[in-house]
Amino acid sequence: MVILIVANNANLAGIWASHLERRGHRAMAVASQHEAISFLQDNQVGVIVLDLLLEDGSPIAVADYASYRWPKSKIIFVTKRSFFSDGSIFNHIPNAAAIVENATPPRDLAAIVEYHGRGFSGG
Repeated sequence: MVILIVANNANLAGIWASHLERRGHRAMAVASQHEAISFLQDNQVGVIVLDLLLEDGSPIAVADYASYRWPKSKIIFVTKRSFFSDGSIFNHIPNAAAIVENATPPRDLAAIVEYHGRGFSGG
């Protein structure tokens, strides 16, 4: 499965990608809305790990494009803040699957990604 990681912290994104690659997935880490949408134009992804506090662009724009381009892809939002802790993100983003703290241990995040990406066959 292909996983796109869109996060401000390149070091943390690299750690997440390494855990996912060790589990047999292809992970691509980018740091901006532009890079994410460029990747999504040509690459079908099973899961997107998306920083809700994206500094370079809008995470909602990335989620909206992903929902349009690859409607079966799931989005796991990561954040270090508590907004959307009420679950309202699921009302706004149709392919939102989870929201977790960015301090979630990498092995746990990998398990969450695999759970939500299970059975992904694309399209």
